[in-house]
Amino acid sequence: MAEAYGCPTTPPHWRDRAACIGEDPEIFFPLSDGLAAGADARAAMAVCRRCPVLLDCRSWAVEHGEDDGIWGATTAAQRRALRRAGGDTLASPVHVRGEAGDTQDE
Repeated sequence: MAEAYGCPTTPPHWRDRAACIGEDPEIFFPLSDGLAAGADARAAMAVCRRCPVLLDCRSWAVEHGEDDGIWGATTAAQRRALRRAGGDTLASPVHVRGEAGDTQDE
């Protein structure tokens, strides 16, 4: 009956609540895979960090093998590292050694 009045009977999909809605999609697909790929990548990361569904987005991208763009404040290289780690670190801050912006000594 609720549907007859235009009321949805299922909760909205996590993507419907994403902070990136309305943002320029180009910033989420920088030409380089590194964290320091430029102003677009930094802008995308800033959007992701304030997103209420960041972990849902990151989980989706890891589970579906998304190898392009920034999803859930992670680059493709970071998501590959999460998949290799078994995906049990999805809620943890992500850092890939040797990636652009890495300040650790070798």
